[in-house]
Amino acid sequence: MRREPLLRQYFETMLAALGESGWWPAETPFEVAVGAILTQNTAWTNVERAIAALKAADVLSPAAMLALPEAHLAELIRPAGYFRVKAKRLRHFLTFLQHHGGDILALRQVPHIRERLLEVSGIGPETADSILLYALEIPSFVVDAYTRRIFHRHGLVPEDISYEDLRAYFADALTADVQLYKEFHALIVRTAKEWCRAKPRCALCPLAPLLPSS
Repeated sequence: MRREPLLRQYFETMLAALGESGWWPAETPFEVAVGAILTQNTAWTNVERAIAALKAADVLSPAAMLALPEAHLAELIRPAGYFRVKAKRLRHFLTFLQHHGGDILALRQVPHIRERLLEVSGIGPETADSILLYALEIPSFVVDAYTRRIFHRHGLVPEDISYEDLRAYFADALTADVQLYKEFHALIVRTAKEWCRAKPRCALCPLAPLLPSS
């Protein structure tokens, strides 16, 4: 089967089983970007606590957050873990944003914005693609360890596939569509967390009929 209809089959199967995801949970594009940085190496529940602390302190805006002493920012985001490292990463991103007028949506007009984001210290490919897709609504497919796990177990990609090659596996086959990319990524994460765990629950997984041995 050609890749595009195959990937569509995976998408439709997960969507039928799980329904729409409604990701990314945030009130503003800037909150999405902050969440994308804070979620590195931690659970989303911890990110929610950190964002709640930023809101309670009334600093969840580029200018207010950049004006905070780094130590104070680190304390506010402590629930997200690695809080000192993440405070530095947030400040690097905030400085980058300040160079572009302090308006996150203005980044849509920056040429080669993905490459520019990747130059910001602490922003790797997954974080950059999450900001592009969920905050800026630029069709940049997001992949992660869950994506690699599911599609390797289904015999479609090698286990050691690189981030960029895995991203291309989807982006080269699918129409560049923001809503499709958002939903596909969200469904993959939800499916992996529920069924395609480190110890898989294949018998219960909606993707079980698509396994090579099925």
